[in-house]
Amino acid sequence: MSATTSSDIYWDPFDTEIDSSPYETWRRMRDEMPVYRNDRYDFWAYSRFEDVEHAHVDHATYSSAHRTVLELMGSDRDMTGQMIFMDPPDHTRLRSLVSRAFTPRRIAAIEPRIREICNELLDEVEGKPSFDYVQDFGAILPSRVISDLVGVPREEQEAKRQVIDQLFHIEPDVGMINDISATAAITLVMYLQELIEQRKEEPQDDMLTALAQAQVVDDDGVTRSLEVGEAAGFGMLLYTAGTETVARLLGNAAVVLDDHPDQRADLVANPDVIPNAVEELLRFEAPSPVQGRWTMRDVNVHGVDIPKDSKVLLLTGSAGRDDRVFPNGDTFDVRRQMQHHVSFGYGIHFCVGAALARMEGRIALEETLKRHPEWSVRRDEARRLHTSTVRGWAEVPISV
Repeated sequence: MSATTSSDIYWDPFDTEIDSSPYETWRRMRDEMPVYRNDRYDFWAYSRFEDVEHAHVDHATYSSAHRTVLELMGSDRDMTGQMIFMDPPDHTRLRSLVSRAFTPRRIAAIEPRIREICNELLDEVEGKPSFDYVQDFGAILPSRVISDLVGVPREEQEAKRQVIDQLFHIEPDVGMINDISATAAITLVMYLQELIEQRKEEPQDDMLTALAQAQVVDDDGVTRSLEVGEAAGFGMLLYTAGTETVARLLGNAAVVLDDHPDQRADLVANPDVIPNAVEELLRFEAPSPVQGRWTMRDVNVHGVDIPKDSKVLLLTGSAGRDDRVFPNGDTFDVRRQMQHHVSFGYGIHFCVGAALARMEGRIALEETLKRHPEWSVRRDEARRLHTSTVRGWAEVPISV
């Protein structure tokens, strides 16, 4: 099989028309061209579950150290200090450090607060005939939760959520490499650096304090504290990822459940199925459907030679629909039984905040369905969010 087999298949993560409904294109890629080549943007793409899963696990071959967002990828190894842009042994040391910020105790302790925020937000729209499920609820909930965990003062949380939104501003052909996104990144890093400096003097029970006090062992065996810039990099990763992906999960939930009213009714009648429904939503509509990797050696996949130092995009969104692993993968079924999906990644880069995201998704659906067992999405007013790595809804107005 050849990646250059004559075909009219075309896919790239910047094409908003394709991104609005990519699943037929991805199905054809899985069936006809599982190793896809895009010359315009100089990348290869894997669309089958088996290939995506394997590349996530084989970090020696598929490196994250050249960054994982297509428009940011390059031959130089990344020096931002962000864990998602690292390979072992650096990643191993820092993963252990960051994992301590998501301890089972800390996650369990936040559950009552998540439910409290859900009810506060739903109270604010109580009695209204319609509201925006993302802007009035789905985007605010995870922002408040992760802001509390990170240690952002509550009076500053909404302003910082808007800055994070600007991080994901995209422009044609250049994606997130633009002045608006860059300015937002600088603003957020400087803000977190300031908070970390404060935590060194006045520790609190939050993640920024944990980062301010953290120590790591360098390659030469020397134990040292994190530099402020390093700690801010970690804080930015936790803060932005914790804000953005759950917002996309909840927006997807509003649309998908309205598309499947029988499934929604099942969850209303049987709320114990909601945790499984969250997994099915993640499989069916992955909030982050594209992850980049850099080949560290020549590889041959399905008979196609991919040279060393190539960009490879792992289409987790496509992998979740692969009939080879998920029978009738394009069918949404809240009672589907599956071994695992790859929407949180897999292997060493499995999402460190997955347990928190699952909890937020579960509680959000529990509280929403208690109050609103039915709703209708106002499709003409719904607006998508498009980036090369995140996919979902920016606005989902619903009538209740």
